[in-house]
Amino acid sequence: MFFSLALLPKYLKFRKSNYKIESGNSFISTVFDKGNYGEFLTFFYLENLDDFKRLLVNVYIPKDDGTTEIDLIMLSPMGIYVFESKNYSGWIFGNEKSQYWTQTLENKQKNKFFNPIWQNKGHITAFKDNLEKPEDSLFKSYIVFSERCELRKIELDSRDVKIIKRNDLMVKIKEDLKNSSIVLKPEEILNIYSKLKQYSNVDKSLKKEHIKNINLDN
Repeated sequence: MFFSLALLPKYLKFRKSNYKIESGNSFISTVFDKGNYGEFLTFFYLENLDDFKRLLVNVYIPKDDGTTEIDLIMLSPMGIYVFESKNYSGWIFGNEKSQYWTQTLENKQKNKFFNPIWQNKGHITAFKDNLEKPEDSLFKSYIVFSERCELRKIELDSRDVKIIKRNDLMVKIKEDLKNSSIVLKPEEILNIYSKLKQYSNVDKSLKKEHIKNINLDN
C-alpha cells in the first residue's frame, strides 16, 4: 500500500505527459530506471513551456561508424536545443577541456565519467550532418544534472553550452528563449521533426547494436 502511494504522484505526472508516446517507455521502465526517469523529468518540464516547439527523446542519429544517441531534443523557433541528461548524485567536478569529469559520493567513492560537453558536441556534430541547414548558431547544448547532485566546481568557457541542475532548467530555458532571436520558422521545425522522428522509438536490435559499439569503444 505504501509502495503504491509513493508511486502515485509519479504515475499521475507520467499520465499527463507525452513522454510514453515519444519514447516508447512504459511507466515501469521509466520510474525504475534512473536514466529514463531523469530524462522523463526534463521532458515533462519542457513540454509545459508555452512556446511552439517539438520534442524528441532517445534519437539514434546515424553516423559513419554506427549511431549516436541523443537523450532529448527541443526544436524551437529560437533554435535547436540538444540535451544530455545526467541523473547523478554526489559532488560533480569538471572542466570543459578535460576528457573525464569526477563524481564524488558521500562515502568518498570517486567515479569518472566522460566529459558531457564533449559528448553532447559529438551528438550535435552528427545531428548537423543530417540537416540541410547546419549553421552552428542554430544549436544550443544543455547538460542537465539531477537535483540530487551538487555542481561543485565546473569550469566552462563556451557561451552556447549550459550546465545546470534540473530544478534550474525552466528559469534558464525561459531566459534563453526570451533573449534569443527567431532562427527557425514553424514549417522548418516540422520538417526537421519529421526527419528526426524516424530515428526515435527504434527497435531493440538497433539499441543493442548501439550499446555494443559503445562497449567496444570503451
